[in-house]
Amino acid sequence: MSGKPIPSPDVPPVPDFSTVMGHPRPLWMLFMTEFWERFAFYGMRWALALYIVAQFYAGEAGGEAPASRLYGAYLALVYAAALFGGYVADRVIGYQRSILLGAVIMAAGLFLIMVPNEELFKLGLATVIVGNGLFKPNISTMVGKLYAPGDGRRDSGFTLFYMGINLGAMIAPWLTGILAERIMGGSPEMPAYKVVFLASGIGMLISLVWFWFGRAQLRGIGQPLPGAEGTGRVLVTGVCAIVAIPVFYFLLSIGAGALQWILSALFVGLCVLILKEGFKDGAIRRDMAVAMLIIFVFNVLFWCFFEQAGSSFNFLAQNIVDRDFSGWIFPVGWFQSVNSLAIITLAPVLAWLWVKMGSANPSIPRKFGLGLIFNGLAFLLLMFALSSLVDPQTLKIPFWTLFMVYVIQSVGELCLSPIGLSMVTKLAPVRLVGFGMGGWFLSTAIGNNLSGIFASHVSGEAGMNVQSALSGYTFGFWALVIPGVLLFLIAPLIQKLMHGVK
Repeated sequence: MSGKPIPSPDVPPVPDFSTVMGHPRPLWMLFMTEFWERFAFYGMRWALALYIVAQFYAGEAGGEAPASRLYGAYLALVYAAALFGGYVADRVIGYQRSILLGAVIMAAGLFLIMVPNEELFKLGLATVIVGNGLFKPNISTMVGKLYAPGDGRRDSGFTLFYMGINLGAMIAPWLTGILAERIMGGSPEMPAYKVVFLASGIGMLISLVWFWFGRAQLRGIGQPLPGAEGTGRVLVTGVCAIVAIPVFYFLLSIGAGALQWILSALFVGLCVLILKEGFKDGAIRRDMAVAMLIIFVFNVLFWCFFEQAGSSFNFLAQNIVDRDFSGWIFPVGWFQSVNSLAIITLAPVLAWLWVKMGSANPSIPRKFGLGLIFNGLAFLLLMFALSSLVDPQTLKIPFWTLFMVYVIQSVGELCLSPIGLSMVTKLAPVRLVGFGMGGWFLSTAIGNNLSGIFASHVSGEAGMNVQSALSGYTFGFWALVIPGVLLFLIAPLIQKLMHGVK
C-alpha cells in the first residue's frame, strides 16, 4: 500500500487555524512555551553532575562515577515519567491542564534543588521529574494535533518546534554559565551553581505564564474529554503527583542498576499495551505499531551514548580538554550550547535536503540508522584525539575535537529526534497517541539511564583519565556503528510494516 495513513473516525476535525509563516498560528505559542521550559531544563542540566561532585563529594574525582549514575537516573526518570503524563492527558485531565500542572510542579522542584542538602536535592530532582512528566510529552503531542492526518506540513512543523527546543537549550547554558561564573560571585573553578538553579526556576515560571495566556489560540485542542471538564480530576491528579514525588525520590536512591530493571519491565508492559491496541484496529495499525516499537529499541542505543553530554563529556571537558585561550578559560558549561547551536544552524539545511531529495529521501528507519552512524562517528573522533592528539606536557586534547564531537552528534540527532516525534503521532494507535509519545520517551529514558552507567565506567573509581576515556569511547563507537549499519540495511522491511507512512 502507498499513500497516507488511514484516518480514523475517532480523530476530531482540526480547526481552521490562521497561519503564520505557513503553519497554524498556535504552533508559535507552543514553540515559545517549550522554549522557556527547555531553558529551565537545560539551564540546570549542564551543571548537575558538576554540582554533585563539588557539593556532595568535596570536588574529589572519585565523585564522578556516582554523580554520573545519579545524573543518568534523573534524566531517565524525567523521560520515564512522560509515560504516565501521556496517559493522564489522554484519559484523565486533558493536555492543556497537564501542561499547566506540570509547569507548576517543575518550577517548585527547580527552586528546591538550590538547598545544599543531599536528601533535599534528590527530593527536588524528584519534583522536577514529576512536573516534567506531565509537561513534556503532552506539549509535543499537541503539536501533532494542529495538523490533519496526511497534512504535508507536519514534519516541517515538528522541525520548527524542535528548533524552539534547541533555541532555549542553546541560550540556557550560556546565560546561566555567565551568571554562575562571572556575575554572582562564582569563578571558572567554582561556579555559583545555586544561581543556575534559580535562573532555571524563573524560566519555568515564564513558560507557565506564556501557556496560560496563549492557550486560547488552541480553540479546544487539548481540552479534557467530554464529561471530564470539572476541577475535581485536576485536584486528584495534583494529589497523586505529590504522592508520586517520594516514589521518584526512592527510585533515584536505589541505584542505576536496579532502576534499569524497573524501566525495562515498564517498557515490556508498554509494548504489550500498544500491540494490544494495534491488534484491535486491524492489520495495518498492528503493523504500524510493530514498526514503531522496533525503532524504539534502536532509540535506546542512540541516547545511551548521546547523553554523555551532561556526564562524561563534562568531566572530559573539565579534565582532559585544553580550554585555555591565552589566559581566558572556556567555561565547561558552554560546550552544552554547541549542540543546540548546531541544531539551529543545520536543521533548515537538513529540512531543505530531505525535500530536495524527493523520492530519494531516506525512509524513517534509514534516517534512524544514519542517526546512530553519525553518533558513532563522533566517538571515532574522540578515539583519534585520545590516541593521537594528547599533548605530552598537559595530557590534554585540543579544544576543537570536543567542539566537533557535539557538531557531529547534532547531525545524528537531526536525523533521528524530530523525525521520531512526528513518527509516533503517525504510527501510534489512535486512541493512545499520548501513551505512544510516552513510550518514545520511555525508550529514551532507558538509554539515558544506561548513559549514566556507561559514564561511570568511563570515569572509574579514581576519576576520568586519558586511558579510561579512550577505552570507554572505543566501545561507544562500535556499539553505535554496528547497529546503525544493521538498521540501515533492514530499513526496507520496517518501512513495509509502516504502510506508506513517510
